[in-house]
Amino acid sequence: MLPLILLVDDNEEILEFLERILSPRYTILKAEDGRAALQVLETEAVQLVVSDVMMPVMDGFELCRTIKSSFDFSHIPVILLTAKNSIQSKVEGLELGADAYIEKPFSKEHLQAQIASLLSNRNMIREFFASSPLVHIKSMAHSKRDERFLETLNDTICANIEDVDLDVEKLAKIMNMSRITLYRKIKAISVLTPIEVINITRLKKAAELLASGEHKIYEITYMVGFSSQSNFARNFQKQFNITPTEYMNSKQPDKRRK
Repeated sequence: MLPLILLVDDNEEILEFLERILSPRYTILKAEDGRAALQVLETEAVQLVVSDVMMPVMDGFELCRTIKSSFDFSHIPVILLTAKNSIQSKVEGLELGADAYIEKPFSKEHLQAQIASLLSNRNMIREFFASSPLVHIKSMAHSKRDERFLETLNDTICANIEDVDLDVEKLAKIMNMSRITLYRKIKAISVLTPIEVINITRLKKAAELLASGEHKIYEITYMVGFSSQSNFARNFQKQFNITPTEYMNSKQPDKRRK
């Protein structure tokens, strides 16, 4: 599936131009002002917003501020397009959390490169988190609000990590959130499902314990909520491309452990 991008501008010709240059690589949604854009965000899993600054009803600055201060939308990259070329307007946009600020007139190549870079960088961060045993989940955060959420999510999973039956229903209840809201937020930030995040968190905690050298592998298996050592070993190797024994020995080269 192509990444879903929302274009926001009160000028229909500009919207059509943007759609024409971006539609070969992305699925496009359009809105004529900030308020309409927020309505789209409520129902669609938008991955990036490109917005004009000067618009009626709600301008691009206010839209950006609302997106970046919202629990549900703060992970979404925002590119602001504007005819204003003053330093003050650029600073204002960036202070509101805009990920990029492009002056009009702009080249289509510049806009395309900026969009591709933002989406690619985020995918690289997610992949690095998932494949690296000791990288914290908050490395995927794109805002302070996201960082707080991910820290709370990680702490909650770790506090209940021995529960073999921990799932999205239990996790949502503990975090005082609806299952759907929790699912959407985790999926939007990480592209992972809550179950995948729970599993990766278990494995990262196991990596931490393996690196410490203070426990046997069979002990760690149950400490992180796996029902069998063979299941734990398969999951660990699949996630990090190394067996628990190999990982432990790499961290404790002078000791042999089983």
